Amino acid sequence: MHLLKRLLPSRARTPPQPEHALAVIGDLHGRSDLLEEMIGLIAATAGTHTKLVFVGDYVDRGEDSAGVLGILQALQTDIWPSEVICLMGNHEAMMLNFLDSPEEGADAWLNNGGGSTLASFGIGLRDRKTPSLLRARSALREALTARTEAWLRALPLSHRSGNILVSHAGANPHAPLEHQEEEYLLWGHPDFLTTPRRDSGWVAHGHWASSQPCAENGRISVDTGAYATHRLTAALLFGGECRFVWTG
Repeated sequence: MHLLKRLLPSRARTPPQPEHALAVIGDLHGRSDLLEEMIGLIAATAGTHTKLVFVGDYVDRGEDSAGVLGILQALQTDIWPSEVICLMGNHEAMMLNFLDSPEEGADAWLNNGGGSTLASFGIGLRDRKTPSLLRARSALREALTARTEAWLRALPLSHRSGNILVSHAGANPHAPLEHQEEEYLLWGHPDFLTTPRRDSGWVAHGHWASSQPCAENGRISVDTGAYATHRLTAALLFGGECRFVWTG
């Protein structure tokens, strides 16, 4: 475990002030092993009264998307229902689009790691012709179960606490936190990474993978490409401070 304590450097900017202690966890992409390790790290570092917010992209690319979904759903619905928030990521949206329209949604999903998700449920895909896609859709829906599919469809796009907005892909830096469009929360805004926020708000997000987490210009980035780097990162936010913990 690595721990980096960072006092947010700019005195001109209001520090992040959530209403309760937050742990914002980056993109998982099928890494159930890192998810389990991170839960232990947060419990040891931040205690049990910290609300866990997962930024989405639980499926695809890594080897155990099925395991990740099982753990998260159990955490949110059965174990810590008041302390765990799971947001929708664009990869969950692509998977649901495949379930709704296999022929139309297949290429976008499969070209971005959807085959790994199918494999984690024991589903093979011979080709991308309509009969194969329909069989894979039916098998995936059965493997997910109606309960898990309903849980996925109900995932929110954001979580707000104090002057912090948590979403998968960030937000429109030109608009107030309370007035954000679904497209930007899920897929990102073209100016998000280059335009500092001019208000006192902070946006904690995943989606945009980088080698190091950071907290600057109103952005708190926690996606460190865990499926490939083995480094899953979380931002611990409380008392005007941002600390990062990561696996590996």
